[in-house]
Amino acid sequence: MLRAQVRLDDLQVDPATSHLADAGGKRLRPALVLLAAELGPHPEAQAVLDSAVVVELTHLASLYHDDVMDEAPMRRGVPSAQELFGNSVAILAGDILFARASIVVSGLGPRAVELHARTFERLCQGQLHETIGRRDGQSAREHYLAVLADKTGSLIAASARYGVLSAGGNENMADVVAEYGERVGVAFQLADDVIDIISDGQQTGKTPGTDLREGVDTMPVILLREQQAAGTLDALGLRILERLESADLSSDTALAEVVGMLRRHDVVAQTRQLALQWVSDALTFLEGLPHDDVREALTAFARATVQRTA
Repeated sequence: MLRAQVRLDDLQVDPATSHLADAGGKRLRPALVLLAAELGPHPEAQAVLDSAVVVELTHLASLYHDDVMDEAPMRRGVPSAQELFGNSVAILAGDILFARASIVVSGLGPRAVELHARTFERLCQGQLHETIGRRDGQSAREHYLAVLADKTGSLIAASARYGVLSAGGNENMADVVAEYGERVGVAFQLADDVIDIISDGQQTGKTPGTDLREGVDTMPVILLREQQAAGTLDALGLRILERLESADLSSDTALAEVVGMLRRHDVVAQTRQLALQWVSDALTFLEGLPHDDVREALTAFARATVQRTA
């Protein structure tokens, strides 16, 4: 169903709209829809499959736009859409996928349409906040976590909510798993901050340190700056911050140097621990679920988001 939705009967446009779906991906969000649907009375309903397609289409579309804004050369181990087709084509291909998601969700009823619109609003809001920066009086950590909640947590929360509702479950149950999903989403992105530094680029499909190159202070760097402000930062951390300020990170050599130093610093392990804390918070929302087997699967799902290496 997903492959059918990214295909267009247009030989010029189809390569762009199908590019990222063909490249693969974790399919994390549709998997959560299918899993959360087990909490409803009709987990095999067509609406469940449609919802799974909607969330993955929405995610794919957002990646097209993200890669344009980030000038990312790679995605999922292949050249990004904007690298292959140019910015304008990549943006419009993403727009087509958002439209396809809207068409599918329109068949699910007004409640699903509202959920899709509100989630899309949060995705855009998170990207805007990341682009504009912190408001007065807001700490870097608070701002960053809010961005993660909007950019990633919102769609993972929506995936869990879609699963329950599309299977005929009640709103109270949907609220519970959405709270779980929001926190899993933040944990997932904190784990990505670690992966961006420690993993092999061939395994992740991205150059290690991509976030650093883009000038984004992810959690390891935020922790370094917090320690610097508190006067507790060690010599290695000071060197890292100095190189981040002075080095030309468009150079692969300079980027690799900074990544190598970060790999040796404790802030990477501290970021991983923060991700685990967010998973632990997510799991508290599962304690009252009536289905032991589904609760165990949701627990495994949450832990897998931070135990992965790509």
